[in-house]
Amino acid sequence: MFDNMGDMAKMLSNMQENAQKMDEQLASKTFTITSGAQMIEITGNGKGEITDIKLDDSLLDNKETLEILLISAINDLAKMVEQNKQNNAMNALGSINPFANAK
Repeated sequence: MFDNMGDMAKMLSNMQENAQKMDEQLASKTFTITSGAQMIEITGNGKGEITDIKLDDSLLDNKETLEILLISAINDLAKMVEQNKQNNAMNALGSINPFANAK
């Protein structure tokens, strides 16, 4: 597969560059999830960092409901981000695997 060590080093360097680009793309992606009939809206980036939370004022009087809806929305956002990461990783692997499209 590799004619010499230079080819392997070049491939590893390309993989590292691709990983860095993917990390930058993840940071720039935005995901938004709502919960409780849109009473809560949470926005985060592709790295899983929450960047914004919007709450309906009516939730401020009901701590238990607010907590439940926040947990649900945060978990849904985390799942969405993780699914996106997995899809990106599979696409990246497919692009470097010389046998991925072989039949």
